[in-house]
Amino acid sequence: MPGASIDPYFTAFESAVSLDLLPAKFSLMNTKPHPLCLLAANELQFYLINQKDWVHNFGLSDQNEGTVIGKMFGVLVVQNKAGEIGYLSAFSGKLAGSNQHRQFVPPVFDLLTKNGFLNVGMEELTRMNLLIRTLEEEQQPVQNPEIIRLKAARKAFSIALQDEIFEHYHFLNQSGAEKSLISIFNDAGYKKPPAGAGECAAPKLLQYAFAHEMRPIALAEFWWGQSPKSNFWKHGRFYECCKEKCGPIFRHTLAGIDVEKP
Repeated sequence: MPGASIDPYFTAFESAVSLDLLPAKFSLMNTKPHPLCLLAANELQFYLINQKDWVHNFGLSDQNEGTVIGKMFGVLVVQNKAGEIGYLSAFSGKLAGSNQHRQFVPPVFDLLTKNGFLNVGMEELTRMNLLIRTLEEEQQPVQNPEIIRLKAARKAFSIALQDEIFEHYHFLNQSGAEKSLISIFNDAGYKKPPAGAGECAAPKLLQYAFAHEMRPIALAEFWWGQSPKSNFWKHGRFYECCKEKCGPIFRHTLAGIDVEKP
């Protein structure tokens, strides 16, 4: 499905796109996707059904093994520097145990880098958890000073690790201005960003578009697979971008862009 562009993540539409379909303003889906987003989503869903690049259990087949994990996907219709109209694709969080897959734009920051600080930090948390569990299984008193100290140290370490994660996320807007995730949420009145901020599909798409001088035209997200945690998410249905995690990021990334009102 690669487009005529040399960019590996830019996908040209399989059928010709009339310029009459282009919205006058950037379309950020609220109630229903723009027709071009619907076309892009249909092509991406065809890829999801037929691809052999990776294995992920969306809960759509009895033949799949492992935990069922439905996933939010996003498409961003763009115009590249060559003037071509196509789209970018992204998924929220990680997919099939990885942040990097052909067809999908990379994360803003790859937390899964081998020997990265997150892996080292998680190993340390595992060591602390094991030590605490060992002491508790030895029937130590609940108020054992060593257990209390270790739990306090674990909490402080976990908070510091999360803060370090946030420090690695920086977002661009169309003017090339960069802003850290922590600054974005501080400006929005948050003490700290919520967990997972910056990992949704939409921020990934806009980040890649601005970093590669593509003009965003329309964006939409849809849920793919079953959700074992909530009946709210329905397979194949489109949803608005989340306000808690994405709203503050949009205020920076979409600054200066005329956004179509719902």
